[in-house]
Amino acid sequence: MNAAGKNAKPARRTAPSAGETRAPIVSSSHLVSTHSAEMSEFEFGLIVAGNAFHRWVVHCMAAAGLRDLTPLDVVVLHHVTHRARDKRLADICFIMNVEDTHVVNYSLKKLQALGVVVASKNGKEVTYAPTEAGRAHVERYRAIREACLIDALHAHDDLNRDIGELARLLRMLSGMYDQAARAAASM
Repeated sequence: MNAAGKNAKPARRTAPSAGETRAPIVSSSHLVSTHSAEMSEFEFGLIVAGNAFHRWVVHCMAAAGLRDLTPLDVVVLHHVTHRARDKRLADICFIMNVEDTHVVNYSLKKLQALGVVVASKNGKEVTYAPTEAGRAHVERYRAIREACLIDALHAHDDLNRDIGELARLLRMLSGMYDQAARAAASM
């Protein structure tokens, strides 16, 4: 690369002007519908955001002292800790909208082996709760989350309102995807 190329600034991307359309940013152009290119853009954004979220929770929990967990392991630990009530496997799967109980059960066994979750049997029912060590890791996770993620929101005060609306839309869309999955399964 020559000296001029080294100092050259990258071309600046600008929004399309009035009357101009921009191509949707998608991962699978063959799926773009003429009825809703926005849905394809949303799905690509969901893939990218989902992967970023998974990377974040794993790194945050590693910083809190629990390494080598999967994103599901981290989320299961958080849910088991939620509201300080023992949880059944079926309840955990239901709340997290996970159909395959085996993957959640595997996470629970892994978390038990690490000493952060304990199982209790009451009759035929097995429930799960965090141990003191589990609660301590979750508290450290919370502190790291506040410092690394939540504090970054202060630079964007109006972002919280948008995040709340996005959360509502995601819950609504999850219902639409669930219904579409049932329809596809019946074909």
